[in-house]
This record gives sequence, structure tokens and C-alpha cells, in this order.
Amino acid sequence: MKTIYKITCISSLLLASCGGGSDDGGTEPDPITTPKATTLIFPENNTECNEGAIISDTRSSVEFSWSAAADTDSYEINIKNLATGNSSSKTVTTTSDAITIDRGTPYEWFIVSKANGTTETATSATWKFYNQGVGTENYAPFPADVISPNRGATIATTTTVSLKWSGEDVDDDIVDYEILFGTNNTPTTSIGVTTETTLDATVTANTVYYWKVITKDSQDNTSSSEVFEFKVE
Repeated sequence: MKTIYKITCISSLLLASCGGGSDDGGTEPDPITTPKATTLIFPENNTECNEGAIISDTRSSVEFSWSAAADTDSYEINIKNLATGNSSSKTVTTTSDAITIDRGTPYEWFIVSKANGTTETATSATWKFYNQGVGTENYAPFPADVISPNRGATIATTTTVSLKWSGEDVDDDIVDYEILFGTNNTPTTSIGVTTETTLDATVTANTVYYWKVITKDSQDNTSSSEVFEFKVE
């Protein structure tokens, strides 16, 4: 009986050892990689888009396209109407998609790369373009973009802040910029007109300021930026 017991124990140990060997040699799941950012192709940046299918005097279908991104399963197309501020998004698995948008209107767009099994994403550059309108020969400038102070920034106590922005125009005929500035979230007070892309503003401590840029071109076309805000400590 003792001999039988010893054999049983040895057999159990051998089975346990074999089972452990199987676990050690098992195949681990492939790690999930982070998707990479794509490169935008069309509509091109800071240009007039004159391609696409015309649907009406006010609408056309434009084919947006971008390059394939590594480790990516789907793409989120983000488009913003710069005239109204309205944004829309759409997710596709291809590298192009036809989208109906307004004619004679400025837009900006970018792509977010996504991958299955992870919440990590990657975002492309943001491009601007004008969707061609009926008989348009000169386009209004694109709304200006803030450079500094950044939206929502808090800056150290000071008496003067240099407001800085960037401006673009398909026709490359920007004449000047007017800055509206104040403590109201819809600023209406002009603090100056300049041909530069920076202007100093007088400020006081512990105050939130709002500002926007009116861009004008040689044909008296204008565009208004979004309202930017910052706080002085």
C-alpha cells in the first residue's frame, strides 16, 4: 500500500509540472498599439476648393481625402463651418469620403485616427479652405487664429499684454486687422487697427478679458474670429 501511495504522489507531481510548462510556453496576446496621425490630402490648406459635385446654388458635395495611418482601424472626420461656428463629425473606415457642405463658405477640417481595443487616438493637422461659391471672384479672409495669450490662459500680473494672432486669405490680399477688446464676453470696443499680427492692450490685475479680431481684405471683405479670453492674476 505504501508503494502505491508513493507512485500516486509522483504521478500527481509530474502532471502538475507538465501543466505549469504549458502555461509558461503559452502565446501571449499581441499588445495593442496606439494609432498614428494621418496626413491630410484634399481639400488643400488655405486654398479655394473648386472641385466636387454641385447640388444647388448653395450646396455641393466635396470628396475629402487623407493618407492611410499606421495602426488605425477607423477615421473620424471633423469639419467646422467658420462662418457659423457649427461643427460636425463622421467616422469611416476608408481614407476618403464625400460630404455635402455650403458653397462660398470657409471651413476647417482635421482627422482623428482610432484603433479597436484602445481609447488612444491621434489627431492630424488642421487645414482651412474655401468651398467655391457661385460667381465668386474674391473671398473674405479666413477668421484669425489666436497665438497668445492662449484661450483660457492665466497670466502673471502686468499692465500690458501683447495680443498675437495669425491670419490667412485665399487671395492673399489682407489689408488690416481691427481688435475688439474688453471685459464683456462679446467685446465691442475697438482698441486699434493694424497691419501687423500683434497689438498691445492695457490690462489690470484680477480681471478676465475677451477679445476678437476683424480681418479685412482689399475688397472690403471682412471676417470675424471667435472670441478669445484670458485672465490677469
